[in-house]
Amino acid sequence: MSEKTKERLIYVLLLFIKGFGRTFYRFNVSWIGKIPKDPWKNLRLVVFLNHTSLFEPIFAGWVPTQFLKRVAKKGVVPIADKTMRRPLAGRFFKLVARKVVTISRRRDYTWERFVNKISPDSLVFILPEGRMKRANGLDAEGKPMTVRGGVADLLRAIPGGRMIIAYSGGLHHVQVPSQRFPKLFKTLQMRIESVDISHYTRHLLEHSGMENFKKAVARDLESRRDLYCTS
Repeated sequence: MSEKTKERLIYVLLLFIKGFGRTFYRFNVSWIGKIPKDPWKNLRLVVFLNHTSLFEPIFAGWVPTQFLKRVAKKGVVPIADKTMRRPLAGRFFKLVARKVVTISRRRDYTWERFVNKISPDSLVFILPEGRMKRANGLDAEGKPMTVRGGVADLLRAIPGGRMIIAYSGGLHHVQVPSQRFPKLFKTLQMRIESVDISHYTRHLLEHSGMENFKKAVARDLESRRDLYCTS
């Protein structure tokens, strides 16, 4: 398959997901703070918080079509090896962005491989909690949902542009992990914040120093998640 053919295939799949989402769900999305004149311009990083379901791509029903076109052309997404080993889900997630990189849940070469895929014009996506919240509010091992420090590596790899932090209201009312089929005709809630990457990085570095930067990023995102996620 040629690069152009793959790009078109990804774009068609994303358009299908967008159409599915708009047909079967309602979206209650609001912005936090000052909204840039064009919030989708110069966007380099999307941080998705409150990961609750593999069906979260249906939030594509809300985003602009031009954004999906850029995902198909420049998107870089890490997907857990556990997810990629699933027969259907693995095939699906291979086509959610231009570059899909399989990573383990450990800090190993797979993470470095993902970071090295980032180019000056990439649009990078990350779910920094690294695992899904179960119905009891904890992860699969019964531990609290914390943010891991890998986002700090991305902030260092992406020195400029804007970051969107997406605060999901959760999708347990649509599909709980291990539940086979999603429920239709539900309302999906999300709050969105647009952040200047260089300003955000500089602010945290001034208060934490380089040696504590990762911990500072994780703490900041956890506090924002707990404040702005609606469930």
